[in-house]
Amino acid sequence: MSTITTDKTYRIMRDNCQAMLIDVQEKLTPHIYRHQEIIQKTVTLLQGLQALDIPIMHNEQYKKGLGETVPEIMAVLGNTKGQQFEKVSFSVCDDDEAWNYLAQQNRNAVLLFGVETHVCVMQTALDLLDNGMQPIIIADATGSRNAYDRRQAIRRMRRAGAVITTTEAILFELCRSSKDPAFKTISNLVK
Repeated sequence: MSTITTDKTYRIMRDNCQAMLIDVQEKLTPHIYRHQEIIQKTVTLLQGLQALDIPIMHNEQYKKGLGETVPEIMAVLGNTKGQQFEKVSFSVCDDDEAWNYLAQQNRNAVLLFGVETHVCVMQTALDLLDNGMQPIIIADATGSRNAYDRRQAIRRMRRAGAVITTTEAILFELCRSSKDPAFKTISNLVK
């Protein structure tokens, strides 16, 4: 097979990847369309990312008003080396402390998941693009109160240049091979 070199890579590589959980909080999440499925996918995704040793950044919007991250997810996050940030801006990138942490990881591909897709997830994705980073939206682990808002946000992010994928697809892409030590864990998670 011959190789053609381009400036753009389409594969998402583990050593150039970090993850960002956005605002899956107690007072907001119950109002999200299909929220139980989103929580389940998020738990699976986080466990897989931990097995792959991907840095995870955990964000919460105005905790006084929206509460803590839901317990199912906090139970998984307790095992992670990630960093937690509280924010009041919709885009994570507008918070200086969070942005500095993100930039210091030196990982250009950022997996985005959480709520709401059409507000905080989308604004963060657009800011990442504006700053030369590649947002990867984990569609089955994102949600909005209204399904139509979510669909339109996914469409806009795709058109802007974000990559859209799913929990299972990204975990296997980052794993790359059944010989990877994380493969068995990931296979069991997605069953």
